[in-house]
Amino acid sequence: MLPDNVPSPPQGLHGVGVVAIGRNEGDRLARCLESLPLGIRGAVYVDSGSTDDSVAEARRRGVEVVELDMSRPFTAARARNAGFDRLLALHPDVQMVHFVDGDCEFVPGAVEAVVAEMNAAPDVVAVCGWTRERYPERTPFNALCDIEWRMRPVGDTTAFGGIFLVRASAFAQVGGFDPEVIAAEDDEVGIRLRKIGGRFRRIDHVSVLHDAAITRLGQWWTRAKRCGHGYAQVADMHGGPPERYFVGEVRRTCAWGLGLPAVATALAPPTLGLSLCLLAAYPAQMFRTYRATRRLGFGARDSVLWGVSCTAAKIPESLGVMKYHLDKLTKRRPTIIEYKGHKPA
Repeated sequence: MLPDNVPSPPQGLHGVGVVAIGRNEGDRLARCLESLPLGIRGAVYVDSGSTDDSVAEARRRGVEVVELDMSRPFTAARARNAGFDRLLALHPDVQMVHFVDGDCEFVPGAVEAVVAEMNAAPDVVAVCGWTRERYPERTPFNALCDIEWRMRPVGDTTAFGGIFLVRASAFAQVGGFDPEVIAAEDDEVGIRLRKIGGRFRRIDHVSVLHDAAITRLGQWWTRAKRCGHGYAQVADMHGGPPERYFVGEVRRTCAWGLGLPAVATALAPPTLGLSLCLLAAYPAQMFRTYRATRRLGFGARDSVLWGVSCTAAKIPESLGVMKYHLDKLTKRRPTIIEYKGHKPA
């Protein structure tokens, strides 16, 4: 159950704090910190072993810095928890915390908009807006990120992504992020927030501009592999009734990324190659996804990109699923799967 003593709404942004995380984000971090709205109670930047001037840039702007202990395996979940703890230690009267990544820039009025939505209903514990890609025109991979951000529904939702506002009391009640979850940690904490009776809202307002900076196919592949790992880990934690969270995603990923190609290849000799016709299911699936995306109002180019990516990504996603279960079998601790080169912008 949600706590009965829900604090009264803050006046303006005085009861709101911001936690930003990053590593070697360069100019992206500078834009992020410069976009922090006036009037917030405080901000904390958590640095994960940067070798550029990120820490100095944050301190120069008067932002509290936490330098994460990198002798322990890094996860974004651990970094966000460290920022939350430091923020509340400095400002125990903070009632709401907005998490943001260092490669994002707040849009003017965005924080005010999500705070207003939170204030409208005491059982809403998390609110997010739209994330949009800063440079979708630069690469097809950036464009895919922008499409992904726009796929999510407005209104009541069951997930909020990594850029969101949360009630500090509810976040603390569930123990924050699970630091062992290396991807989809926002989905995982969302499950626990809903278990205490919390609701989530997505508003029709752009919150941040995100700079994915994905320029190579290998980065897209690694990002998809990380996604598959997130599916597998969270499904392993919350795959039982009633949630069955990500169970369907894991099954579809394994069917398309492992099962179909394995069956088509294994049956090729006895069928004199006829079984390879099964692979025609891939372009058919791409076309089905294209049509569904068009029906959502996306343009032809974006729909083609999304159809191809969603289908092709099942292969690296399935490798991510395999990695999670292999690591679990061999009792290896999951480690972050990074797709960025971590070079300053």
